[in-house]
Amino acid sequence: MRIARMLGTALLLPLLAAAPAAADSTPSASPSEDSGAPTEAGTSFRTATEIEQGQTATASGSTGDYLYWSFPADAGQRPTVRATVKLPDTHAAETWQIDVYDGLRRRQACQYGMQTRTAAADAPAVELACVLRTVRAWSEPWADDPLPGTYYLRLTATGLGTADRGLPVNAEVRVESKDIGGAAAVDGSLGEPVVPGIAMKSAGESGEDEESAVLSAIDPDDGWSSGWWSDRWVWTAVGGALAALAGIGGYRLTRGSGRPRHVPPGV
Repeated sequence: MRIARMLGTALLLPLLAAAPAAADSTPSASPSEDSGAPTEAGTSFRTATEIEQGQTATASGSTGDYLYWSFPADAGQRPTVRATVKLPDTHAAETWQIDVYDGLRRRQACQYGMQTRTAAADAPAVELACVLRTVRAWSEPWADDPLPGTYYLRLTATGLGTADRGLPVNAEVRVESKDIGGAAAVDGSLGEPVVPGIAMKSAGESGEDEESAVLSAIDPDDGWSSGWWSDRWVWTAVGGALAALAGIGGYRLTRGSGRPRHVPPGV
């Protein structure tokens, strides 16, 4: 029984250790986060406006413009990108589309969601959504799996007529992620996240004599994961503890009382 109690304690410890991590994985947005959200968008990959996950960024533009934002996504996350475009009072039917690219500028497919949607004539707004595949900590060089790093969101209207170009619009975009955890873990990790260098750091900031290129300033709130740890380790330990308990229980059931059978006299 003492051994069983010790194994039961070992079974509970990994679950208690995993509980805070699971609680922290749910994204949330506070008023302070949205109060500092960007109010403009870039016009290319190089000028994409950086946003944090959980922020609602806004921008004003015109039909025919390409609007760009960038955001970080780490291993084990499944990002969901949402965009709402508020259209002018009078307009023809318009088709809007969101595209998501990784740090290598490879277009990432949406698992599901309305990535392209046509707004009827004079419709007040159009809403778009794209749920990406789960970001992997490592992948084969020939694959286009999502990898940790910077992701780019592009929003634009397609198939516009000449008369429909230049109409004023207002856009809202938001990125949130679901933490998939050990179910998406792989045996490997990148040396560095795929984060392009898009800024310059001055000598005072870098401590060097000359300016040097730096990586994107946007990182996940808790930093980039190393790739080797996931809750798969927790459930592996839980499975091992359960197997040990099952083995002890089976042994106690099959070993008998340990006393010799009664042998009748004369046999």
